[in-house]
Amino acid sequence: MSRMKIALIGYGKMGKAIEQLAVNNGHTIVCKFSNPDYPLEDLKTADVAIEFTQPESAKKNILNCFSLNIPVVVGTTGWYSDFDEICNYATQNQSSIFYATNFSLGVNLFFELNKHLATLMNSYPMYEPVLEEIHHTLKKDSPSGTAITLAEGILEHLDRKKTYVNRSEELKEELHPLELNIVSKRIGEVPGTHSISYQSEIDEIKITHQAYNRMGFATGALKAAEWLLGKKGVYTMSDMLGFKK
Repeated sequence: MSRMKIALIGYGKMGKAIEQLAVNNGHTIVCKFSNPDYPLEDLKTADVAIEFTQPESAKKNILNCFSLNIPVVVGTTGWYSDFDEICNYATQNQSSIFYATNFSLGVNLFFELNKHLATLMNSYPMYEPVLEEIHHTLKKDSPSGTAITLAEGILEHLDRKKTYVNRSEELKEELHPLELNIVSKRIGEVPGTHSISYQSEIDEIKITHQAYNRMGFATGALKAAEWLLGKKGVYTMSDMLGFKK
């Protein structure tokens, strides 16, 4: 494993977890930024950047890395209105970006399990799917990026649902039959819990992924940075893990 010089763009709880893991693995943190107006000169010393900030800052941070030809691993979610623009730029300018709604290996296995379950349930219309996500109270985007990926996996394989809607626990409006319900909750310091249930009048089938801490996300982000070095283009966890798209 080659030793990397890493820039941490965003130095909150995730940034600190990545720093701890990176240093333990022999990498060097050459700069870490908490302020969105960081000096680009400092960023130049990095082999790769790992970005965990806020949705409104992600596009600028990605383009800063592109401008310096620095590969960037993006863990921020909620910026996907700019996704096509970023991907087109990366393709046209031979830039490198690795993005994921969730870097946890367990969550990415859960994504595949979710798709398989939806395929099985496609033949059983008596079961109504519901997706629930729980995160800490400081998380700004709702639904979570992970929940959106799960919802997209269900919509792709479950013919009776065409779109998803996001509701808090308190809202009890009647769903349209073609809508998939996402219930989003923000509680305490919860790092992330996602559940998909299929409910009928007689029983319920449920799968859940619960993160105990942030180290699973940090491990995946660091592995993504190691994997991205030397590559050009747009990549995600399915590429690194060898899952079929």
